[in-house]
Amino acid sequence: MEAKNTMTLLGHIAELRKRILRIAAVFIVSMAAGLFAAPHILTLLRTHSPLQVAWNVFSPWDGLRIYMSIAVVLSLLPTIPFGMYQIWRFVSQGLKPGEQKAAVRYIPFSASCFLVGVAFAYFVVFPMSLRFTAGINRQIGLVETYGVSQYFGFMFNIMIPLAIAFELPVIVMFLTRIGILSPSILKGMRRYAYVILVAVAALISPPDLVSHLMVAIPLIALYEISAWLAGWVHRKKLRAKEALELAGADGSYSAT
Repeated sequence: MEAKNTMTLLGHIAELRKRILRIAAVFIVSMAAGLFAAPHILTLLRTHSPLQVAWNVFSPWDGLRIYMSIAVVLSLLPTIPFGMYQIWRFVSQGLKPGEQKAAVRYIPFSASCFLVGVAFAYFVVFPMSLRFTAGINRQIGLVETYGVSQYFGFMFNIMIPLAIAFELPVIVMFLTRIGILSPSILKGMRRYAYVILVAVAALISPPDLVSHLMVAIPLIALYEISAWLAGWVHRKKLRAKEALELAGADGSYSAT
């Protein structure tokens, strides 16, 4: 028995190693493509920047750091969905058939929500924040000299939290599907969730009411969409359970 458990453990380790190697291979190939595309992406971002300013470097490493950062971001775009699929393939052996189907359906939905969050952050929140700070600088007579590292750091500090926030519907649906969350829990948490989301909006948007509302309202809408989806998933789960119990009762009745 102990030898069998050891072989099973070794088999799981070998399977995990195979999955990790596949993810690493996709990352390396994507990184090579990202290194090739990074200069073109930087040119595109500079051309279509919400604020036309010169990007300066204040360190010999700034240019290389930004170049590699853009390449890494580009490489993660295909690697993250592929990695999620590989993780699902690894853990699916311990999931029930219904949980397996639910998990694999959420992978493309999760990637889509992430891209929508990135687009909302870059095309709405980032230009609004950049123009606000530029206006303050001009009002107090400061000369705007932007370092490329600081520019992208400011951009990523806005984009990453919003992109993660847009994953909320996927997380809620999955946790509801496996029974950890329920619509009643989400309704009970609504007031606290609103306070947290408004605080997040205040942290990543300019300090004025209009900007707060432009960020807070979509975040609150995401929570309400998540609560509605949780209710839909919960009702669907209950109907499936009732149908299964009814089929079992019919089978028992027929057998008698």
